[in-house]
Amino acid sequence: MVKIIFVSASGARTELDVSEGTSIMQAAVQNGVDGVIGECGGAAMCATCHVHIDPAFADKVQPIADIEEAMLDCAMSPVDARSRLGCQIALGPELDGVIVHLPPSQ
Repeated sequence: MVKIIFVSASGARTELDVSEGTSIMQAAVQNGVDGVIGECGGAAMCATCHVHIDPAFADKVQPIADIEEAMLDCAMSPVDARSRLGCQIALGPELDGVIVHLPPSQ
């Protein structure tokens, strides 16, 4: 199991333990975390799973792919260097305890 901590725009924290290989988007949607929609189901065809990876984990996620970067241009909330699509990040041991900040809107 991998621990993931979601932090809402208002500061509320939700801690989950999920199976390795689960994406950040799947973890949120399957557990009813407000702030992640995952409209396309994980195909990187929308930006409704836009999240901000905590700086402490930035070097532990795989590099952003071109398609992900292009889809972030469609995000409703501002995008910054920590922005990623949650559907494109699979959780593994290296991300155990990852903190994911949710934007104010999707």
